[in-house]
Amino acid sequence: MTILVPYDILYHVGHNSQQLVRIMKLSTKGRYGTRLLLDLALHQDEAPIPLKDVARRQQISLQYMEHLVAPLTAAGLVRTSRGPGGGVWLAKPPHQIKLSEVIAALEGSIAPVECINNPETCTRSESCAPRDFWDELNRAMNEVLESTTLEDLGERQKRKEQTEEGMYYI
Repeated sequence: MTILVPYDILYHVGHNSQQLVRIMKLSTKGRYGTRLLLDLALHQDEAPIPLKDVARRQQISLQYMEHLVAPLTAAGLVRTSRGPGGGVWLAKPPHQIKLSEVIAALEGSIAPVECINNPETCTRSESCAPRDFWDELNRAMNEVLESTTLEDLGERQKRKEQTEEGMYYI
């Protein structure tokens, strides 16, 4: 039985090219939207921030960035203003924005299988051991997303940038 997972992809693993592993991944909406919000958090003292500046720094097209702003605004994560001096900024402080909110706004559910959110989609839901595993996986992912804020990501980003600045080559 094959379980279809949204945004799944096949990757070769190990040295055996015959061995394939199916993994779940976020869409570009989730990944780029997180980068957009992280950029806003890192430059919040410059708010409002022109979206073209974020697009340039993140190397993502302005059109795609514009596509991401609507669901983030609807979720209450960003605010926008138009016209000269307009731009986008975080609607609340970075320490109050959890990654679970970001991913929910951009991706919806990240449950690895449909029967986690809708047990009625499968007549075997109550007696299915693999479903129990998928539920554990779903809870673990949600726990990490719920316990991580934009501020946490910002701190990680700053540490990475400090490490790069401290490197030198001979």
